[in-house]
This record gives sequence, C-alpha cells and structure tokens, in this order.
Amino acid sequence: MSVNKKKIIVAGGGASGLCAAICAARSGAEVTLLEKNNVLGKKLSMTGNGRCNLTNLKIDGSYYNAAAKSRIGSWLNEFGALDTIEFFRSLGVITMSEDGYVYPVSEQAAGVVSALSNELSRLGVTIVYNSQLKSVERTGESVGYTVKTSEGVYESDKVIIATGSLSGAKTTMSTGDGYYICKKLGMSVKDTFPALVGFKTTDEDIMPAAGVRSKAAISFYLGEELLTSEKGEVQLLTDGISGIPVMQASREIIKLVSENKPVYALLDLYPDYDEESFDRLINEMIKIRDSRSISELLSGFGNSYINEMVLKRMKLSPTMKAVNISESMLRCIFENYRKLKFNIKECNGYAASQVTIGGISIGDINDDFSYKNDPGIYVVGELLDVDGRCGGYNLQFAWTSGYIAGNTASH
Repeated sequence: MSVNKKKIIVAGGGASGLCAAICAARSGAEVTLLEKNNVLGKKLSMTGNGRCNLTNLKIDGSYYNAAAKSRIGSWLNEFGALDTIEFFRSLGVITMSEDGYVYPVSEQAAGVVSALSNELSRLGVTIVYNSQLKSVERTGESVGYTVKTSEGVYESDKVIIATGSLSGAKTTMSTGDGYYICKKLGMSVKDTFPALVGFKTTDEDIMPAAGVRSKAAISFYLGEELLTSEKGEVQLLTDGISGIPVMQASREIIKLVSENKPVYALLDLYPDYDEESFDRLINEMIKIRDSRSISELLSGFGNSYINEMVLKRMKLSPTMKAVNISESMLRCIFENYRKLKFNIKECNGYAASQVTIGGISIGDINDDFSYKNDPGIYVVGELLDVDGRCGGYNLQFAWTSGYIAGNTASH
C-alpha cells in the first residue's frame, strides 16, 4: 500500500535550511530545496574564519537577545549542543571542543557543507539552484501552498522559509528577501540592524594596513553611562576597531550608533592589573627613565604603533628625553594605556556583520516554528528575531530551528 508523502518546500540553503531539509527527508517527506545561490551553504562555508564553530557546550538563554531568552531554553532542550554533535556525527563529521567551542576535527567549514550536501543527495532531496523565493500563497481553501520563485512555481503541503537575514558578504546574496515575504503573509517584522560587527571611528590615528591586535578590555559609553564591556583580542585598524570583544559589544550598542548617538569606547591594554598594581608599575617605569627617549621608554610597555598613537595624541615628540618630562606628565602617558579613547562613527554594515538583530517577531511563531496564523508555514534561522553572541550560538539556533521545523513539518 502506497503512502502519500508530505511535499515540503524548503526555501534557503543556509545552515537552518539544510538542517530542516535533511530532517524532513529523514522523516519520510518529499523535499525540494530552493537555493538563491549556485551552491549550497555559501555563508556557512565562511563561518569561524573557515573553521566552522558549529556550537558551544556552554549555552543557555543568557547568550541570546532579550526577546528570545524566555523561549530559547525550551528549544535547546529539544535540540541542543549535544544533539548537534550527534547530528553531525551521523553525517560523518567528527567534532572537537576548545574550551566549549565546538569545531569539526577537520577545521574546515567546506567539509561541513560537503557532508550536509552529500546527505541531501543520499536522501533524494531535489535541489533547485539560482532560485529566488518570490511569494508563498495558500492554494485555495484546501491545505497546501503555491510557492513562486524566479525559476518557476511549485506546489507543496508545507513550506519552511529559511532565506536568511541581511548579514553576510555580497557574494552570499544576503538581501533579506524573507522579511518582505513574511510581512506579506501577515507576520510582524522588528527593525533590523547589523550585529557582531566592527566599527569605524572618527579618530585619525594611523595603523598599519594589517592592523594591530592586542589583548585588552574594552568598554563602551554614552556620556558617563557604561553601556557594555568585553575582554579579549581587540583589533585596531586603519579606520576603526574590531575583534571579537568589539563584535560581542556591537549587539548592545548598535541601535544607539545607528541613531548617531555619541558612543565612545575606552580601551584598557592592561586589563589584568588593578589600580594599585598598575600604579606600582608606573612607579617602576618612572624610576628607569634616565636619559632614554620617551619612545625608548615605551618600547617594552606597548605595541610600537600604539605607542606612536599615544604620543601623537598627547602632542609629544617620540625623541623627547623621558627625564625632561615631568612625573605627572609621565603618569598621564602611562594612564592612557588604560583609557585609550575611540569615538564611534558608524558600524561596518551588513556585509561585514555576522548576524542581524531584529527580524520576524517570535511572538508570531509557535514552539515548533510554524506561523501562528497559518501553521503550514514555518520560519527558521536568521530570519527570526533571535541573535546570539559569537561562539557558535547563532549556528546552534540555526540547527535547532531547522531540526524542529523539519521534523514537525514532515508529519
């Protein structure tokens, strides 16, 4: 006796779409995957600097935006980090953990995409490339949908929209088409902003083309109000600041920056020193100033480019003898290394960002990621108003939402 398979359209071949398509097909559905690019997983292949940070063992709601915190826990209980590791093991992808950060042993994102693609082929999933989603409409009064794309029209029982956000290099074609399509279906769309992104500054300090990397604590302020603080390796560039701590902080300050508020950052290049120990260090440096130049005195205190920046900002010649500089001025020089100021001008934009803040309101979405007003339509991944910190949290949400939607839609 033949069994009528559910026909499912998955629009989007990113992380959440690939996971949804595999899970639906494994559950017996007839799946067609529509991909806007000419290859699958283009953005996924770039993640983690090509290493692909699949998930994080240290994960809970606190790593996500306020709108998602109350719901992310139940979703992760259904499909969390350990489930992700097991899912990829079923694809032949073996993982390793670095302080909770989970990577494939191969350390190749391309290998992850290849494993997902191979599974789609094994399961008989139909893939249509260069196919941009245009609209999703109900087929009359009956259950079923008409899906219109740039390459043709398809009929399906269920539709999973996984078209991604606005974030990503231009080559990924991340244009946020899904926001318009979901809005047309009646869903609410929260204002969007690029996040996990670096910033341009108004300062005219010159850094080398490759930039300077330094372990530091960085704090962002609006006037006297501390907005957020992070610690790690900061990058000072020719026209701005970046690095993981800056990107992490971007989620907290991006709205203010987009409103042209006077946000600034203070960089502490000696974050492991308390005030007392740093003061002792300054006293030691002052004692050894003798006849050397201020540039020579600073040569072991900080990066040479940062030293130049500090002296330039203080309008001091690097050849000036340190012994001729007053003790109070010397203290001021050294204290700059704990409060190096950068005035934020703007962010580097969606093309340079890893995730998008905002998107489809999760208030419109059921626990299985179906649309409350039309439960045959599912929305997953970056389209939703769910964003997390760097470190595998956003990819974990992609796998989680894709898994839950793919399994639910197939039944």
